[in-house]
Amino acid sequence: MTTYIRSLTLPRVIFEQPAASILLPLTIGPAIGYAISPGKQTKTYMALKQPPYRPPPEVFGPVWTFLYGSMGYAAYRAWTSGIDSYDPRIVDMTLSGATFYTIQLAFNFAWTPLFFGAKRPVEALIDSVALTGTAWYTTYLWFHVDKVAGYTLLPYCAWLGFATYLCAGSGYLNGWDFSDKETEKPPTEKEEDTKFVNEKDE
Repeated sequence: MTTYIRSLTLPRVIFEQPAASILLPLTIGPAIGYAISPGKQTKTYMALKQPPYRPPPEVFGPVWTFLYGSMGYAAYRAWTSGIDSYDPRIVDMTLSGATFYTIQLAFNFAWTPLFFGAKRPVEALIDSVALTGTAWYTTYLWFHVDKVAGYTLLPYCAWLGFATYLCAGSGYLNGWDFSDKETEKPPTEKEEDTKFVNEKDE
């Protein structure tokens, strides 16, 4: 039984064209980040108490560039591999995957405004859990359509699990309140100083 919902699914032309499929997440995702201001995000991130294994802020840009591009390619590949299949089950999984892919994109694009813009860690965590769940289900569906598409989404799903851990950890360690966690750097402080607030000098 298909869970395809046309009104909640990107237009098929997005999935049919590799450039459109790849560029959509690759442009909208970073655009949302820049709309909030990378500097503001870095200040908030560095001012938060962070759980173990948190990466430095400069890691996120390259990682998300790769993940956005790979998810777009996976969407294109799954759609073009399955939509014209003679097996109705494959067509259903292709369509259902397209709906869940669109939904997870919406969750993905909402996370940065929630976490860094509104500073709402509880809502951001709920969004992250929903995002991870829908991304994994999309991967499950499209793996049955095209294994390459499924494997291509695995790094994305793994990163989302790690990101959810970071979101939950930072929320818990900061009392689920980020309202006072953005600090302006004093004029004498060097811009290259990237020490977290819960890091001690060696």
